Amino acid sequence: MTDAASAVSSGGATAPSLVGLTRPELTAAVAALDVPERQRNMRVRQLWRWMYNRGASGFEEMSDLGKDLRGRLREGHSVARPAIATTQKSTDGTIKWLLRLADGNEIEMVYIPDQEHGALCMSSQVGCTLNCSFCHTGTMPLVRNLTAGEILGQFMLARDCLDDWPTDVSQRKISTIVMMGMGEPLLNYDNVAQALNIVMDGDGIALSRRGITLSTAGLVPAMERCGRELRVNLAVSLHAVTDEVRDVLVPLNRRYPIAELMRACRDYPSANNARRITFEYVMLQEVNDSLEDARELIRLLRDLPAKINLIPFNAWPGAPYECSSNNRIHRFAKLLNDAGYSAPIRTPRGRDIMAACGQLKSASEKIRAAAR
Repeated sequence: MTDAASAVSSGGATAPSLVGLTRPELTAAVAALDVPERQRNMRVRQLWRWMYNRGASGFEEMSDLGKDLRGRLREGHSVARPAIATTQKSTDGTIKWLLRLADGNEIEMVYIPDQEHGALCMSSQVGCTLNCSFCHTGTMPLVRNLTAGEILGQFMLARDCLDDWPTDVSQRKISTIVMMGMGEPLLNYDNVAQALNIVMDGDGIALSRRGITLSTAGLVPAMERCGRELRVNLAVSLHAVTDEVRDVLVPLNRRYPIAELMRACRDYPSANNARRITFEYVMLQEVNDSLEDARELIRLLRDLPAKINLIPFNAWPGAPYECSSNNRIHRFAKLLNDAGYSAPIRTPRGRDIMAACGQLKSASEKIRAAAR
């Protein structure tokens, strides 16, 4: 891991990072360094390969760039990632990083290892504006959107930490990305899309779009655009089958109720039987876990290429809910499975470090709240 990746910011100025720039933006940055026009495309290709294929964390590593150009790049630019403030490792191998951004704001990122590969849960905003009542992140105020570089920088930093550069696609420790961390990705669509397009670029990181899942609480107007332009897997935070209950659990439902959300799911351009929409459903004791709820869920999803992830509620301090009992969760799952739906019960990962689904909340915000 590099000093730039591991150091905690002390308030000093940091040169703007080239990470997250599009090719035209990178070309403009190279042109501003007085690189002759006939060389610019070649230099952009070299920078792109070093940053996204080899994971270079400094310009000195870029051996096929001239010494003079490397010096000019170093004077005004960097390839910096977010800085690591703290690292926590769960007994089940899950890793959670508290990351500090250049302006001092903080976000969380989680790596969930599997037998051979693993998934990286990335954030799209500092805080969240949706106020979902079962979600710890939802108790935070929204501070701002992340830039494309800050989103992409999370992925690059995780690969730094896991010694995952460069590797053959089949050997990568991070094989999937889930945009399920802090924030609503579709409220920051342009920056999320720019970062994910670089992740999927065949000349760089080259992660398949099949390995990327974007989770939304149901921002209906942006869903069609996401499916048409990005064509990544979609996960919908449903969590209830009636507007009355979902209005409380997911307040965004008051703007885009279940009927509108279901229409948007049926119209999602990339959904088919091979790439089903995942519906996330947190199991809350005597709130949304009855057999009547399960039957209504089956009715709602009729004719949709769907998979349901049943998520045992992960408690957090002051949470107003309790997790459904194992018996209720398994009865709920059996009804869905008998109806022909895949309805796995998610095994909680990282609970002991508050890294499980719905538990993310940056430590600095918790400390400030405790002080108040």
